[in-house]
Amino acid sequence: MDAPVPVVGAGIAGLACARALSDAGVTVRVLDRGRRPGGRMSSRTMHGRPVDLGASYLTARPGSVFAAVVDGWLDRGLARPWTDTFAVAGPDGVRERKSGPLRYGAPRGLRSLVEDLAAGLDVVQERTVERVTAGPAVDGDAVPAAVLAMPGPQAARLLDPGSPAARLVAAERWDAALAVVLGWPERRWPADLHGAFVHDSPDIEWVADDGDRRGDGAPVLVAHTTPELAARHLDDPDAAAPGVVTAVTAALGIDTPPEWTAVHRWTFAKPADPREEPFGLVDGVGLCGDGWHAPSKVESAWSSGDALGRALTAELR
Repeated sequence: MDAPVPVVGAGIAGLACARALSDAGVTVRVLDRGRRPGGRMSSRTMHGRPVDLGASYLTARPGSVFAAVVDGWLDRGLARPWTDTFAVAGPDGVRERKSGPLRYGAPRGLRSLVEDLAAGLDVVQERTVERVTAGPAVDGDAVPAAVLAMPGPQAARLLDPGSPAARLVAAERWDAALAVVLGWPERRWPADLHGAFVHDSPDIEWVADDGDRRGDGAPVLVAHTTPELAARHLDDPDAAAPGVVTAVTAALGIDTPPEWTAVHRWTFAKPADPREEPFGLVDGVGLCGDGWHAPSKVESAWSSGDALGRALTAELR
């Protein structure tokens, strides 16, 4: 069959899969309903600069294949070392600081890393796939194989109920989140804050210093809400902003409200129970992303897509 293998979803998992297939000589086409690649590594331009709205950073296990990919981004200035230390805060202020693995940011936003993976590939944006059926076939056209690089609930909408692939994702549960961007005329928090995990708050779980991780020093924070708060505001995300402002300023000891805010809704922000298997592959339909290859993080999503691409290459051969 001469038809290209369609990869549905232009996030980091889908493009890692497409890149592995293409590098092995398999003809591939990436289909995505959005206007630009990125998925949940999305960035949006606000007040003249990109702001990361989904994933906050990436890590890479030393010596891993993904670490070599990150090294390439670092060498070309697409990624930058950010920090290995974050604050731990509660509803009433910062409690301590904890160190961990080195986190990396991207000066032009994490989306730029996904766009780099897409370079040279056949990527069709604003293409909505309706059905993936046995054969496999995508919207009625027979294909050698098909890849769904997306959260399980979204994949289930495309698959025939009861099909083997649908059964693989039927039990997946995902939590929602809102990303609330807060901008000030000048910084109102310590220069060494970097980011803060917020414990015991009913409203927010994590706050990132977007200017610090990007390296431009912009006085912009991005707060990610609890699943419970997001679930209450999925129909009207903007209504969550005042409560998030109150929670952020209290947790970080900021004495003035932001000058502006913006809210982005993630209906499927993160898997509640990511599975250990790196990917799913049955009857020519592959499934990958950060719902696989636990724990859920950028490296896991890339590794899931890359592993599926290699396995699918072997199967097609």
